[in-house]
Amino acid sequence: MKDDPDFLGQVRSEVADPRIWIDRIVVGLFALLAGLSVVLFTLLADAGEQIFKAMHGGWRFWPLLWTPLLTALVVWATMRFAPGAGGSGPPQALAALDPRLDAQARSALVSLKISLAKALAVFGGLLAGLSIGRQGPSVQIAAGVMYAARRFLSPRSGISARELLVAGSAAGIAAAFNTPLGGIVFAIEELSRRLETRSSGLMLGAIVMAGLVAVAAFGNLSYFGRIRIERVSWGVLLPGLTLALACGLLGGLFARLLIVSLFGGRDRFSAFRRRHPIRFAAACGLAVAVIGIVTQASAVGGGQAHTRTLLAGESPDVPLLWTLLKFVATWLSAWSGVPGGLFTPSLTIGASLGHDVALLLSPEHATVLIALGMAGFLAAMTQTPITAMIIVMEMVDGYAMVLGLMSCALLASLVSRMVSRPLYATIADQLVARLAPDASARTPEQQLAEPAPPAPSPAAATTVPAPTSPPAPPEAPRP
Repeated sequence: MKDDPDFLGQVRSEVADPRIWIDRIVVGLFALLAGLSVVLFTLLADAGEQIFKAMHGGWRFWPLLWTPLLTALVVWATMRFAPGAGGSGPPQALAALDPRLDAQARSALVSLKISLAKALAVFGGLLAGLSIGRQGPSVQIAAGVMYAARRFLSPRSGISARELLVAGSAAGIAAAFNTPLGGIVFAIEELSRRLETRSSGLMLGAIVMAGLVAVAAFGNLSYFGRIRIERVSWGVLLPGLTLALACGLLGGLFARLLIVSLFGGRDRFSAFRRRHPIRFAAACGLAVAVIGIVTQASAVGGGQAHTRTLLAGESPDVPLLWTLLKFVATWLSAWSGVPGGLFTPSLTIGASLGHDVALLLSPEHATVLIALGMAGFLAAMTQTPITAMIIVMEMVDGYAMVLGLMSCALLASLVSRMVSRPLYATIADQLVARLAPDASARTPEQQLAEPAPPAPSPAAATTVPAPTSPPAPPEAPRP
């Protein structure tokens, strides 16, 4: 038939043009470099968190001075040298995909320089003792490395900048969490609503290459270990439903707080942040330091150790309101302006919330509810339920809980949509609005370094001006 593929013709075209293979080697090499960059960043970030905990163990009240000073220094350095390295990571990668941005504006968000600055800034934030994670920044770091491959590709390769960014972002998630399926679904659900055949092949190849580097460095292990669930009875239905609703409400509130805080209201705190960002960062650092002292440094970083303790069935020695304290510490850490991820803190908040619900309603199903809480809160924060479900399923080896994780993530995401707009997409839209080409002569770096103008208040936007009376007719001239 005429529509059948010409096998011999395809072979001849592959052999006749060696540049095709050179382009493929370039893409594969940069995918390996993207995975290696995430591995090195992981080691750097973990070292920063461990150094802070060691310092905290030496003198408990040391963070009251150390955390504000280092937080202010990181914010100053980021604003001064690499404003594009700010934020959590996924919104910056999502904004870079927008076709309205030119090459210069896109390079202000994803490049080798930005990747290096991001890694150093997150290291500084973890060294300061803030409640941030490293998985979200891994998306922007890997995307910046993969985006650099465009300089070495031939015009005939047909590989666009968008495809490189999607592949790098997916590889970053896959390597950071050791969840290849999670990386694929994240790219489809969050970064690219539609993927062409060539794009999907490039993305899969990048994930495989980056995943091989991560597995070679850390082993093929589940991020939070393996949970053992023999049987789930109907007794978990009511606690699970309560947990899904709670995750949806709190996750939506968390996303809404971040949107309002980062792109500002007209309250006095936002006004002070716009006028004095360095002082505001120091104040946020001081508040987080107090929370760290109260929680004995368990709220520092992403909180992986706390989550592993809960999944192991142990009861950590933490304050009763630990979930609320971690919630506030993560919000303040993001509001301070220090670059840092939200994935792992959200998973930890969800795990702690599931543990709280289990203590109140169903202690015998604690492990199940902890895993459901992780998926539910992450889905509510990102409003990407499929990604949240698959990431949690792979991280805890919870394949026996697929239906439960899916149901909790979908319900929590639905409730969150009633409370807040999508967090990452909203932040990305704000970044694109600031970086889109305009008539000004400012560079993209200067536009990013400037504080965001306050959004108009709803009252000002809906107030109808009072009707004015028509002008009086002119008086007739006197005779």
